Amino acid sequence: MRVLCALILLCLPFMAQAQSAASLVADSITIPAGGQTLVASGNVEVFFDGTRLSARRITFDQTADRLIIDGPIFISGPDGTIFTADQASLDPRLENGILQGARIVLDQQLQLAANQIDRVEGRYSQLYQVAATSCHICANGGTPLWEIRARRVIHDEEERQLYFDDAIFRVRGVPIFYIPRMRLPDPTLTRATGLLNPRFVPTDNLGTGIKLPYFIRLGDSRDLTLTPYLSTSTATLEAAYRQAFLRGDIAIEGAVTRDDVTDDGRAYFFADGIFDLGRDMILRFDVEYTSDDDYLLEYNYSDKDRLDSEVSVERIRDRDMFRGALTYFSSLRDTERSETLPPVLADAQWERRLTPRWGGTLTFTSDLQAHYRETTQNATATDTNGRDVARLGVGTAYRLDTVTDYGLVAEGSLGFNVDYYNVADDTVVGDSLRTTGFVQSTLRYPMIRRGTAATHILEPSLHLAWSAVAGDPVRNEDSTATEFDQANLLALSRFSGDDAVETGLRGALGLTWTRLGAGGWDSTLTAGRVFREDENANFSLTSGLGGTASDWLIEGQISTPAGLSMNSRLILDDTFDVTKSETRAGWSGGKLDLAASYIFLPADAFESRDAKVSEWTIDADYRFNTTWSAGINARYDVISNSPSRTGLDIGWQNECVIVDFSVSRRFTTSTTLSPSTDFGLSIELAGFSAGRSTNIPSRRCTQ
Repeated sequence: MRVLCALILLCLPFMAQAQSAASLVADSITIPAGGQTLVASGNVEVFFDGTRLSARRITFDQTADRLIIDGPIFISGPDGTIFTADQASLDPRLENGILQGARIVLDQQLQLAANQIDRVEGRYSQLYQVAATSCHICANGGTPLWEIRARRVIHDEEERQLYFDDAIFRVRGVPIFYIPRMRLPDPTLTRATGLLNPRFVPTDNLGTGIKLPYFIRLGDSRDLTLTPYLSTSTATLEAAYRQAFLRGDIAIEGAVTRDDVTDDGRAYFFADGIFDLGRDMILRFDVEYTSDDDYLLEYNYSDKDRLDSEVSVERIRDRDMFRGALTYFSSLRDTERSETLPPVLADAQWERRLTPRWGGTLTFTSDLQAHYRETTQNATATDTNGRDVARLGVGTAYRLDTVTDYGLVAEGSLGFNVDYYNVADDTVVGDSLRTTGFVQSTLRYPMIRRGTAATHILEPSLHLAWSAVAGDPVRNEDSTATEFDQANLLALSRFSGDDAVETGLRGALGLTWTRLGAGGWDSTLTAGRVFREDENANFSLTSGLGGTASDWLIEGQISTPAGLSMNSRLILDDTFDVTKSETRAGWSGGKLDLAASYIFLPADAFESRDAKVSEWTIDADYRFNTTWSAGINARYDVISNSPSRTGLDIGWQNECVIVDFSVSRRFTTSTTLSPSTDFGLSIELAGFSAGRSTNIPSRRCTQ
């Protein structure tokens, strides 16, 4: 008969500091003559605070203050650690003693088999003649894919570290290399100082190289990663620093390089952060710097061709908003000069909304914008390369919305703005004062039909607006690129900035159809056009907004329960020829993740686009099974009928190894950068990655 009793004497190693009692279950419990010995035998199980121990027999000798445990012994802890042994001799608290023929399984990943394990002070486990692996080992034997044989391994349970003495790394039983001493984190540790997985990086331009990242834990809230990158053509040190504060965080990355590409040293530096200053104030900053135009792209640090460093302070509340920012731009394009972008831009905005007792919303706005060019004007009468501008604007608007008894939604607003421009280094346009008054109204009539399979919403809309400008002419610098889309079809102004203003009488017609399917099939289609009394010369020829009647806007979205989503926009002229188009599609299924896009833009010197743009991009990942996966990415220029970038990534993994191989080809060129092919190879041993598991089922064993 099985007996259940309290056994205060047994305290497991995982709960060495606890004082609570354990529960013992056994077929029989006997106390031989003399009363100094207790013997529990037959299917012995001990339960204590989430930990379970099972053995064939447990003997407690009070005189020797010793526990003798006969196996097979099995101990599972609440943290996933598993002990097995053939026999053990331990003190009653299991803090000190010896386990024979023992095995430890850490976090259900890493197995350490040893002839003997010594328990010391309830913290250390010393293993002798050890074989460590995270590969599945079948009961009928066999050689694991990889293993580490060591004379001794010390497991520090408090620091969660493994120390190896005289370690030999083996692949399929074949010795590969010998390490006298090494330290590795156990898989339960999420952050630990140490060497991360190396990566082999062969490239056309930089030769065959290797990256050896070293992670340094500086505390619970900050860390530093140093990555030496050595190849036949470069010596580079990369660094990444992160720190979290109580009210914010920062991230810094950069690199310094000496290579064969240039005679001078090369470097880049990126930093960003966000902080809560209190009283709803948020501070954001980012810094971007590179020593030369090709460094980021050549070393695959970033694809950006314009760098922007900015510091901003903002506060957004229910009825008011403030944002101030200072930005510095630096161009990496061959066709641009940073000095004339302009590189320095300062911007401050404030907005306040009131709700009068008679209804509606009263809004007050003010903004200050200034940009500075580092160059100065030349002696020619038409030179504007050094133009510097500061603009101060104030405005007010009143808005009233209502819904009639027949379901007609009416929105109306009126207001005015005053802008003062201070201009320097411009021989053509000087200081100016401009006032703008406007009035607008929008009517929408949504109609709904509900069915068993879907709900349909049809919404025609009409927008009318009038505005007039008085004062001096203003040079348009912040609205040269304007997009015509669903968001600004019914807007007061379709310019992207403040320098250009739509004037005169104008209107817009739109029709939106929305289908909400009961099974998750949702779609939206919008068509519209803008009409105006007079042409506006500030709209480019290819914007779709030139003339007294704009091109037709067709925009649609669709999403399905199977994971497909697509968004497309077309601009059609009067002959229904496509003047602009953009399509994005994505698919997320059980095995396939796909993202693709296509864009077509005509040449337009007004928008600094000297040639047509027609380009495909695709990014796909496919998981064949739990072991194999592959991914491709490509960017294809239809105009030149050639790719600009391609890439292939192949991954293989099982329960103990993760292998990633990648190859990418960059076809773009510049004055100093030539096309190149980059390869990458990384091999990761599961079980030693801090806090990471493959989550791959173990391979099956065959008889």
